[in-house]
Amino acid sequence: MIKTVIIEDEKPASRKLERMLNEFPEIEVVAKIESVEQGIQWFSENGHPQLIFSDIVLGDGLSFDIFEKVPTKGFIIYTTAFDQYTLKAFKLNSIDYLLKPILEEDLAGAIEKFKSFIPSDNSVNSQEIKQLIKKDKTTLSRILVKIGYNLKIVQTHEVSCFYSENKIVYLQTQERIFPSDFTLDELEDVLDEKKFFRVNRQFIINSDYIKNIHISPNYKVDLDFQPQEDITVSRDRVKDFKDWLVS
Repeated sequence: MIKTVIIEDEKPASRKLERMLNEFPEIEVVAKIESVEQGIQWFSENGHPQLIFSDIVLGDGLSFDIFEKVPTKGFIIYTTAFDQYTLKAFKLNSIDYLLKPILEEDLAGAIEKFKSFIPSDNSVNSQEIKQLIKKDKTTLSRILVKIGYNLKIVQTHEVSCFYSENKIVYLQTQERIFPSDFTLDELEDVLDEKKFFRVNRQFIINSDYIKNIHISPNYKVDLDFQPQEDITVSRDRVKDFKDWLVS
């Protein structure tokens, strides 16, 4: 059995996730934690579970605070409605994150991903966890954007480019342009490097939307969907750009 802990301060959400996990016969929920204080106490007094489903924003702080005080030996799948925290989540034994409301197929996919990390004898130490996660780098697949008082989930494969303007980073889709809470440096670390490339200080582009590449006098890229600004590859990035195109 896979010993599992749920960290969630909203009781309805905690009960719903537990019901969803009960559909997986290999999962055993051994504890449900509702606060940072309770989490620090529980992890200090109990054996560490193999798998943790953790909300990020709790009533008395962020769940990151738990694992910074009591480093966990288990894998973490974060569950959150606040996408701006996912970048930090990637650095704390996180193998995946699920945006609320959690979909059954996303949950199943996250559990299968967890199982792919575990050897047949179920033995893995904290240092091995970090190495396993590093080998299978988590990439950002969805971004939460604000539209007035509403939130919208945008799949990263729908984004033709990310670009900065007036200290704000925007993402361009066929539908429209959305502001984001990320920096280009943060995005560069977590986007799928096979699909996305930082062509200059202002733009990260998606290879799926490249329409044309002009090589004279400079490398200039046309995308199917792009803002009004021209996209030019920096001179010091041209070689890496050409290597990326054929990788």
